[in-house]
Amino acid sequence: MTTSAIEVHGLRKSYGDKVVLDGVDLTVAAGTVTALLGPNGAGKTTTVHILSTLVQPDGGTAYVNGCDVARDPGGVRAGIGLTGQFSAVDGLLTGEENLLLMARLRHLGADRAKARVAELLEEFDLVEAARKPLATYSGGMRRRLDLAMTLVATPSVIFLDEPTTGLDPRSRHTMWDIVRGLVAEGTTVLLTTQYLDEADELADRIAVLDGGRIVADGTPDELKRLVPGGHIRLRFADAAALDAASRLLDETARDESGLALTVPTDGGVGALRTVLGRLDAANLEVDDLSIHTPDLDDVFFALTGRVDTKETAS
Repeated sequence: MTTSAIEVHGLRKSYGDKVVLDGVDLTVAAGTVTALLGPNGAGKTTTVHILSTLVQPDGGTAYVNGCDVARDPGGVRAGIGLTGQFSAVDGLLTGEENLLLMARLRHLGADRAKARVAELLEEFDLVEAARKPLATYSGGMRRRLDLAMTLVATPSVIFLDEPTTGLDPRSRHTMWDIVRGLVAEGTTVLLTTQYLDEADELADRIAVLDGGRIVADGTPDELKRLVPGGHIRLRFADAAALDAASRLLDETARDESGLALTVPTDGGVGALRTVLGRLDAANLEVDDLSIHTPDLDDVFFALTGRVDTKETAS
């Protein structure tokens, strides 16, 4: 039976007259990645700050690893790690010194701290830069160090708030691999991101936050099926086969020059099986077939009324 690492019910938060969260419900299964998407001002970072005990909610309940964030903040903090939008590293220290400082703050003890720091430097490919000043670190190296500091005490739940903002493509993919490795070892990740492709790559489930509420929650494929635009494109050998298929299939769009038909579909296997079954029954051969489904940009626009792939979490 799948257990929940995070349970949120009716979460509310306001700042003066500004309602930021208006009854948020969210469940994150243990050992999975959930991405929290939403336009600027949707309340993503506020949600993360409440769950990591940095901000008190005005109403509702939230549990992390079974601990109430309002009544047992110490229990929550004991099992979580948080990587914010900006690297929380000390620029006056080396990478190794930053990690040792965090290990001491986590009360690991001298021997365990030294061993854990060595493990993390190796895991995050920072061994050669370990004793160099942070002024020599690239943005990607700083983010890797920041995440390594979060993992000093091996938390079971990690909150990643915009972890790859400003990184080059290679550094982003390195961070993705690190996150996948953590989840493979059983860590639970709640991720906010401004990159829809990042959510598509990493998330087992995506929750779309808009106007202080969760407006959709599901797997990436489930969310893509919520919006129109999916279709099957069929290309035929000649005009006669194109004509016959056009008469056979409903609501198709013809491409005369390309000898192709576009058939609307929800993207499911059943719809594809139905189309191919009808063509096969009529002895119509298809030269080429491709399936097109809406992407997360389409989902984001449909659910929030805007395209905002470069928004800042809030």
